[in-house]
Amino acid sequence: MLDHEERFLFREEILNLANALAEPGALDNVEDLLADVTTSPRFDSDVFTLERSLQVMLGSRAGSTLVGLLTVTREVFDEVGEIGLTPEVHERLVGWRARFGLAIDNALNFLNNPDGIQGHNFGTQLTHGEGGLTLQGRLTLVRYNNEPQFFIADADVLLTMAADVMERLGEHLEPEMVEPELMARLREAVELIERRGKPRG
Repeated sequence: MLDHEERFLFREEILNLANALAEPGALDNVEDLLADVTTSPRFDSDVFTLERSLQVMLGSRAGSTLVGLLTVTREVFDEVGEIGLTPEVHERLVGWRARFGLAIDNALNFLNNPDGIQGHNFGTQLTHGEGGLTLQGRLTLVRYNNEPQFFIADADVLLTMAADVMERLGEHLEPEMVEPELMARLREAVELIERRGKPRG
């Protein structure tokens, strides 16, 4: 959560935004703009102009605050409910965050990460087949538009793929390209595979 100073500054910015949204028709105008931009076929590039458009519409501080507010973490956003906004403004902010926040956040991430992969998730599962139990891995890549793509394969396939990736990347790495923490994780992972892969008895 926010500390005392951050909370004070946050309160000032949100109240400034609320005052800008109190102008007649401002809530409807902002919602129309958000809807237009987030449904545009060129949204990934148009999101660059979103903050500028909101600054023209609401004022520099308020326009910047609104984009930031729609894309902050849940715990920070929950602070808004404790600041004492008018019910109509608070209701709209909650609705906008639910409706537009993820799309804006994903688009901003995409612009900073043009290959479009925003994250990944890896899980394991045991399947029962004719040959007995088989260990499988499920690799899920989450794209900038929040659409997951997944790949399921037996453990040996995924480990072979991991080895190929490490070998290919290793050929071109320079010392400053890999953080020490990541190197430690890779070592620990190899040691774990070695321990688990040894025959028992």
